Amino acid sequence: MTTEMELVVNAGGDVRCVYGEELDLREIGKLQITRASHVEPDRDGFWWADMGPVNGPVLGPFRNRTEALGAERAWLHRSAARPSFDRGHLAERNAF
Repeated sequence: MTTEMELVVNAGGDVRCVYGEELDLREIGKLQITRASHVEPDRDGFWWADMGPVNGPVLGPFRNRTEALGAERAWLHRSAARPSFDRGHLAERNAF
């Protein structure tokens, strides 16, 4: 199974991404990692992905946690390409 990890590099050499363990990000520099969302169930057993930490929407409801995590990751990947995206939540490496 092949897993991909998208790294976005800006003109200043900063790298950002949705954190994953496909690559050892420590090898490219000092990391700054912060939370992008909260994936939680409600009292009825439905799952929600609250993207509030990055000024995003609340996604859901989902029937299970796996669906909520998939929606969370898809939203982060779509949103990371926008220049106005609050990048503080993503793993970030200082310029070379």
